[in-house]
Amino acid sequence: MSDRFLVATRKGLFTFERRGRGPQPWQITHTDFFGDNVSMVLHDARHGHLHAALDHGHFGVKMHRADEATRVWEELPAPAYPPRPDDLEENDMWGRPLPWSTVRVWALETGGRSEPGTLWCGTIPGGLFKSEDSGATWQIVGSLWHHPDRPKWMAGGADLPALHAILVDPRNPATVRVGVSTGGMWQTDDGGATWRVRGQGLRAEYVPPEHTHHPMYQDIHALAQCPGEPDRLWIQHHNGIFHSEDGGETWREITDVGVSTFGFAVKVHPRDGGTAWFVPAIKDEKRVPADGRFVVTRTRDGGRTFDTLTRGLPQQHAYDLVYRHALDIDGSGERLVMGSTTGGVWVSEDGGDSWLEAAGRLPPVYCVRFMAN
Repeated sequence: MSDRFLVATRKGLFTFERRGRGPQPWQITHTDFFGDNVSMVLHDARHGHLHAALDHGHFGVKMHRADEATRVWEELPAPAYPPRPDDLEENDMWGRPLPWSTVRVWALETGGRSEPGTLWCGTIPGGLFKSEDSGATWQIVGSLWHHPDRPKWMAGGADLPALHAILVDPRNPATVRVGVSTGGMWQTDDGGATWRVRGQGLRAEYVPPEHTHHPMYQDIHALAQCPGEPDRLWIQHHNGIFHSEDGGETWREITDVGVSTFGFAVKVHPRDGGTAWFVPAIKDEKRVPADGRFVVTRTRDGGRTFDTLTRGLPQQHAYDLVYRHALDIDGSGERLVMGSTTGGVWVSEDGGDSWLEAAGRLPPVYCVRFMAN
């Protein structure tokens, strides 16, 4: 099990470590970027690097990298979009000019083990970037950004398309899947040279009827892949939960979950693709736990049945929402961590059966990540 995890928040980056066996074994051992908005964090175990993306608002997006042993951070260039052609008019769904600039870093992932310097980065307004030198430089994946269907992507919660999920196939790093809200799941099998949208069986109830089942009009909140069974994927969709057993070519909607099928986060067991965790909520105008009870739902049989997990979680007047990157699982498949919009952080060491509050008053949590020991 991993004994360390990172928590990226509205006001800084916090490192937790497990120390001892007392009533509160998880302690904050480092604080970085205190007071700054840390939208994304990544631990690259291949090099012992930490990567952090900061959203400084007026001053823009900044990228930083540090050796995990020294915690000395250096600023590196942020992903940058190419200039928009003067003769190109491209507007969002409200008719406003769509920016060709990095509004926020919304995904960071490592490449395969055979590509030790490769990192992938997803951004708002929908660009995918690749680095081959551990983040020292970035290049936009032009084949996706210039794809003729990309301008049809619609806005998500940030009023712009957001590329927020990146899955690198552990069998072949040239196969990469990305999730976009609202733009569907796209896949490349040649390292980014070409792309196609996939998702037969997905359903979007909020678009015109002719687009309801079109793969490109799906609002994917989160996308998860089982490393041990890479063809088994899960989607937490805006209006449902979906499971695929053929690498995302076809999807089965799962409706009998109990509490709610709406949410933002999903994680899958690292070896058992039929086991996955979700954090349900009331959708659209509310976006809070149902009935004020903060729960986690778990399936162990590919979505046929679900457990509602409550032990250690607040069950009255709870308003904790867990964002898409604020739930993580370590390599054991037993230890999970999640953080909420109200600054709570909970850890489970038994697959979600019970939870321990590691912190209760942090700033709003955007991302949590286990660090490999």
